[in-house]
Amino acid sequence: MAKINKLVIASHNRGKIREIGDLLRPFSIEVSSALELGFSDVEETGTTFEENACLKAVETAQKSGLAALGDDSGLMIEALNNDPGIYTARWAEQPDGSRDWSFAMGKAAGKLRDIGTDNWRAKFVCVLALAMDDGQVVVEGGEVSGTLVWPLRGDLGFGYDPMFVPDGYQQTFGEMSPAKKHSISHRHIAFQKILRQHLL
Repeated sequence: MAKINKLVIASHNRGKIREIGDLLRPFSIEVSSALELGFSDVEETGTTFEENACLKAVETAQKSGLAALGDDSGLMIEALNNDPGIYTARWAEQPDGSRDWSFAMGKAAGKLRDIGTDNWRAKFVCVLALAMDDGQVVVEGGEVSGTLVWPLRGDLGFGYDPMFVPDGYQQTFGEMSPAKKHSISHRHIAFQKILRQHLL
């Protein structure tokens, strides 16, 4: 695979854009995003993380004429049959089209309390799809397991980070510094596979 000099992050999620941008920063790649370029959001019609990541990456690469990195990620809660899964962001959706992550985390905690379980185990899953301007697509995934907590802790990170404590740590992702979270996150694991195996 040819060296990538310019890359578009196929996302409108500011948290993801910032996090992926941080991961790419050491590699002297000129980075922009679908949000920055004014592209419309890609409709996530896939039934798996892999399908949705590819949809985002391929459409963004076609629109931009550049390599594009698509991310689909989510939270899988063991006691809720791995929900919300690919619908993780939809749990945060509000009637006006905005997303309220505190609402989403409250929904997750409420469902766990409703079924009366003490199993609050969960994992974050991330799939990255790298689409080249020549049509080639490579896909890699990563995951990190942990336990959900309530009440929420920390105001760093984004999404469900303030309720997720990764195995082996006492802090939630919402309490960790960005650098610490990046070093162990599901997105970091997927990114390292892309880096090692596909010469990004």
